[in-house]
Amino acid sequence: MGVAQSAGALAGTKVIDLTRVLGGPYCTMILSDHGADVIKIEPPQGDETRDWGPPFQDGDASYFIGVNRNKRALALDLGKPEGRAVLLRLLEDADVLVENFKPGAMEKWGLGYKESLAAKFPRLVHCRVSGFGGEGPLGGLPGYDAVLQAMTGLMSINGDPSTGPLRMGTPVVDLATGLYSVIGILLALQERARSGLGQYLDMTLHDCGMALLHPQAANFFLNAKRPMPLGNPHPNIAPYEKYPTATCDIFIAIGNDAQFRKLAEALERADLASDPRFLTNRDRLVNRPALTGQLASAFAEQDGHALTDKLLRQGLPMGPVLAVDEAMAAPHTAARAMVTELDGYRALGTPIKLSRTPGGTRRKPPRFAADTDAILAEHGYSADDIAALVRDGIAFRARRG
Repeated sequence: MGVAQSAGALAGTKVIDLTRVLGGPYCTMILSDHGADVIKIEPPQGDETRDWGPPFQDGDASYFIGVNRNKRALALDLGKPEGRAVLLRLLEDADVLVENFKPGAMEKWGLGYKESLAAKFPRLVHCRVSGFGGEGPLGGLPGYDAVLQAMTGLMSINGDPSTGPLRMGTPVVDLATGLYSVIGILLALQERARSGLGQYLDMTLHDCGMALLHPQAANFFLNAKRPMPLGNPHPNIAPYEKYPTATCDIFIAIGNDAQFRKLAEALERADLASDPRFLTNRDRLVNRPALTGQLASAFAEQDGHALTDKLLRQGLPMGPVLAVDEAMAAPHTAARAMVTELDGYRALGTPIKLSRTPGGTRRKPPRFAADTDAILAEHGYSADDIAALVRDGIAFRARRG
């Protein structure tokens, strides 16, 4: 299920992945899902998310397992010149370098893009993922998902008046930064096909978090009013929120007046469509409390699962509010291969569906340094060379405590 059926759209693309935690690894997993050869280079102590559990499988935490499939694993101490020399050899035929070191770290090591890598490897696309970038009042400072949710305004629009600002339950800034980084890398590779030159991508959690503020930012730019947390209701559309039914909560998302009239008809409440308080979306927003009360009464005795299935098939956007386990077990999840399984590995599948070059799972997430010897041998290191690198604490086969 969800196993790759082709070499992938990015087959032949070599990616050196120096990232840890979430935003960078999520980016490189997407590239690897679609055929890129991703070599994940970890520090001697390993990617810390290997320890972010329980739950664990074979010693690695679910947090690591969920975003590192299809990669090969190598461990190097880049703090030593000999480790950086190995990295430079791996970059000789690489297409992409992705790293999330603190701004200035690569430069300190003599590996800055402008100062070093651009001249050595003119075709290289170098993507840096950081909290705030290298410039500006916060340049060079560390950034983490929840902190950036707070600082970009995302928390301020989540929750409701009773909760105050609330962290979103999924690390949306990290995930969005990974997605935007993939887009940037693909843009740079596309442009390289014309110019023959790589370039540097400055991707930050700050910028990507800000980019998610729609429609709240658009509203603010027009009315200069501070967006407030509304809970489930939409700031611009009504009805667009959660309602209880006899069997489950449901969510309805009525986007235009014709859909509202159709909803009223389906609920056998034609009076709602003709009520002057609810004729247009503008009217419904002004009179949202009254509308919410009317719809809550109409939904209260309904079977939410049956109702949403029936009305969704009639073209009305609505669905049951499912828990994660229920969503995983849903028939449509299986039909869309959104759960992938391979040799005991189980995770979310790729949402990117290509007709000729579909992506998917190719190999399980790697154990720490699982491919160290093989990768080094591919790059011209003899068995004696590899043994010396391991002996001298440059390359590793086991995690350093």
